[in-house]
Amino acid sequence: MTRRPAEIVVDVLLLAVAAVWGASFLSAKALTDEVGVAPAVALRFVVAAVALGAICLVRRERMPRGRGLAVAALLGCSQAAVIGLETAGVHLTSATNAGVLISLALVFTPVLESLAARSWLPRSYFVAAVAAVVGVALLVSGGGLRAPTIGDALVIAAAVVRAVHVTASARLTRGRSDSSLAVVFVQLVVCAATSSAVAGADLPPAVGRLTASGWAHVLFLGLMCSVFAFVVQLWAVRRTSATRASILMGTEPVWALAVGVAIGGEAVGFPGLAGAALVIAASYAGQAIERRHRRALAEREPRAMDGPVLVAPPSP
Repeated sequence: MTRRPAEIVVDVLLLAVAAVWGASFLSAKALTDEVGVAPAVALRFVVAAVALGAICLVRRERMPRGRGLAVAALLGCSQAAVIGLETAGVHLTSATNAGVLISLALVFTPVLESLAARSWLPRSYFVAAVAAVVGVALLVSGGGLRAPTIGDALVIAAAVVRAVHVTASARLTRGRSDSSLAVVFVQLVVCAATSSAVAGADLPPAVGRLTASGWAHVLFLGLMCSVFAFVVQLWAVRRTSATRASILMGTEPVWALAVGVAIGGEAVGFPGLAGAALVIAASYAGQAIERRHRRALAEREPRAMDGPVLVAPPSP
C-alpha cells in the first residue's frame, strides 16, 4: 500500500527534527563548556520564546485558553525537564553517547502509548526495542562492560521523560483546534521562565562572556532545535501516533554519531559502531512493524483505532 502524501510529509519533517536534534548534542556540549549547564538551557529557551513570540505576533495567532492553556503549560514543564536533563547529561558524557542514549525513548514511548490506548503492539515490536537496548549497551560499553556514567544516566532519564512528553502531547492535544505555534509558544515561555529561575544570578554573567561561537550555538539551539523542532514535533504528532513519531525521531543517533565523529572528533570503536548500527536498524524495523499494526487496527476498527486523526489545526 502506498502512503498518502500527507503521511510522507509528516515522516520527512520528523526526520528533519531528528537530524537537527542529532546535531544539537555537540552544540549543547560546547555551550555548556563555555557558560555552564543552567545558563545554557536558559539562553536557549529565552531566544526560542522571543523568536516564536515574534512569529505569533506577526501571524496574530490566538493563544490557547482554559484547558488548552493548562495543557500547553504542563507540556512546557515536561519539555523543560527533557532539555534540562539532556543538557546536564551531555555535559558529563560524550555527544555521541548522549545522541544514542536519548533514542531509548523509542522503547519507552510505545509502552506508555499502549497502556493509554489499551492496545498492545505485536511482540515483534518489542523484539526490535530490546535490540535497540542492546545497541545502546554496546555503545556505552567503551569496548568493555561498565556501568553508565552520571551523564549517561541523566540522558536515559531524559529519554523516559521525553517518552512521557511525546505521549502526552499526542493524547492531550489531539482533537483540539489550538494552533500548534501558539501551544509551543506557551511551552517555550514556561521553559524560559523555569530555566531562567534555575540559572538565577549566573545568567547575566554568562551572557556577558559569550563568544561569537557561543552565540552561534545559542541561536542554533534556540531557533532550530527548539522553535523549528518543537513546532514540527507537535504538528506532526497530532497527525500520527506518538509511537510512530518516536520511531522516526529514533534516527537521531545517526546524526549524533555522524556529527560527533566528523566535527567533534570523538572516537567510536567497533563495539560503539556496532551498537549504533543496531539501534538504527531496530528503529527502522520498529517503524515498519508499527505501521502495519496501525493499518491492521484501521481495517478492523476504523473508528476506534488510536492512529492518525486529522484534526486540521492551523499549520505552523
